[in-house]
Amino acid sequence: MRSEEFSFGSIRIDGVTYEHDVVIYRGEVHKRKKKPSKKFRDAFGRTPLSIEEGIPWKCQRLVIGTGTGALPVMKEVKQEDKRWKIKLLVLPTTQAIKTLKQNPDETNAIPARHVLIGKSAFVHPRKRKKTER
Repeated sequence: MRSEEFSFGSIRIDGVTYEHDVVIYRGEVHKRKKKPSKKFRDAFGRTPLSIEEGIPWKCQRLVIGTGTGALPVMKEVKQEDKRWKIKLLVLPTTQAIKTLKQNPDETNAIPARHVLIGKSAFVHPRKRKKTER
């Protein structure tokens, strides 16, 4: 799995451009299902990442990409790493992508404008737009 390009509002993974938040889990790209977190939007000014979403916790390392730093990550998410006994990293997406490339077999990810990464997972923003290179 290769993240080839990242810009505000889109990310290209393995030749496919996604214009919505994505989650990469075990090498497969999935759309981020943020509906459970929408009820927290008013408190954060945008939809945060909450533990009510389907976060791929079964990994050794989980990386959350926050876009340019704008994605709010609720403190409950940041505290779950102790319960799951994993290494949790919350980074701007460009840094999250670099981190994912270092040890992809140990990591799940959610990259996007906002990224989350864990044992072979990755998350990204907006609508999925299949654009082959």
